[in-house]
Amino acid sequence: MAKPKVLVTRRWPAAVEAQLSETFDAVLNTGDKPLSEGELRDAMTSYDAVLPTVTDKISARAFDIARPQARILANYGVGYSHIDMHGAAGHGMTVTNTPDVLSECTADIAMTLLLMVARRAGEGERELRAGQWTGWRPTHLVGTKVSGKTLGIVGFGRIGQEMARRAHHGFGMKIVVQNRSRVSPDILARYGATQADSLEELMPQCDFVSLHCPGGPANRHLINTRMLNLMKPDAFLINTARGEVIDELALSRALWFETIGGAGLDVFDGEPRINPDLLDCENLVMLPHLGSATREAREAMGFRVLDNLNDFFEGREPRDRVT
Repeated sequence: MAKPKVLVTRRWPAAVEAQLSETFDAVLNTGDKPLSEGELRDAMTSYDAVLPTVTDKISARAFDIARPQARILANYGVGYSHIDMHGAAGHGMTVTNTPDVLSECTADIAMTLLLMVARRAGEGERELRAGQWTGWRPTHLVGTKVSGKTLGIVGFGRIGQEMARRAHHGFGMKIVVQNRSRVSPDILARYGATQADSLEELMPQCDFVSLHCPGGPANRHLINTRMLNLMKPDAFLINTARGEVIDELALSRALWFETIGGAGLDVFDGEPRINPDLLDCENLVMLPHLGSATREAREAMGFRVLDNLNDFFEGREPRDRVT
């Protein structure tokens, strides 16, 4: 029996690519360039499975095909807001993702951003590299203490809970969460957390707000001018979720006029394009979408995709099916 033909849309860790090539008739994107909408549409007519990442915008137009050959989109990543789920469902395609395996590393990056912006580490590094440091002095780059402060977590799934673990047990922070559903009291108790009934209730309470909610149209610009105005004037916003969750123009104004203390971003609306309004904000730390960028996490993500593909093509329900 012929092996299923699969397309890998970006370069993956070598160990994963080797296993894919052994198990399937795999075509690798050796150029590592994002595919166009037309190329993605063509792929769904030529392959049994397409393995996309967050850089592959599979819109409704990409599904405008009569008879796709692809029966599964095995996504490399947790979020799948870049895939038009109605289009996939209309063709009866299965969509899977890779939860669990990147939660710890993404929470590590969120905590990194929180510490960097609170302690003005980005500003300090830029000063050093520019040769402008004149030596220690009592008033130089004075930041904000993290330990014991209040952290608001928006979206209390796997990554949000890992962030709470680090903040509460590592830094003694008080945790307040806002989630679209009620969180079990047992789970809240693990982190000494309380649950706010709304985002409007959470924002004014917190010294730091960390976003771990899904992207997509429902949460687009969830953090807007109104929400930013509810924050304390010395509070900090951290985003490792999806770029579209924040209205970046509103954020840039809040940073420029110092109506909030600062922000740390690992994701951006329309990335890799960066909103120019953000580039000159000194009280902003930016990283190039590094949340899951460890060897351990990226390999585990790839092998999780392999597990889902094996389940699907061997007639079992994939463990990470989202539709």
